Amino acid sequence: MKNKIGTKDNPMVLKTPPLTSEYTMHVDEKDGKEILVCTVGKTVLHYNINIINDLHVMLKKHGDWMELASADEQKPAKEGTVEAWGRAENNPVGGWYGLKKGFRGRVGMYIPPLMEALGLAEVSHNPKGNQMKAI
Repeated sequence: MKNKIGTKDNPMVLKTPPLTSEYTMHVDEKDGKEILVCTVGKTVLHYNINIINDLHVMLKKHGDWMELASADEQKPAKEGTVEAWGRAENNPVGGWYGLKKGFRGRVGMYIPPLMEALGLAEVSHNPKGNQMKAI
């Protein structure tokens, strides 16, 4: 699966859920651990690579569509959404999947299209209010 996500020299090109913006995702190493590197224009975000499996497991248990509700780290996440789960104290990592202080949010924007590209989830592509569910 990691090979599908790409490398710094050959990253996976994805589009945000509303299909309005392109960004790239690749696997890299930081402090001896594999991480997801998401590049949006000049902004670089880092995510714990375990989010792929952990979110898939959570969505399977949830069993239905779940709202994405992406939000910046500084803004509160809407309860019961993918974004809220990505920073919840009761998720498998005990908090933020985002690893870069100040840029730890936006799980609901950048991880769902990756999971869809990997064949793990279905994502709606509306102008607003997008959702995802596990495959």
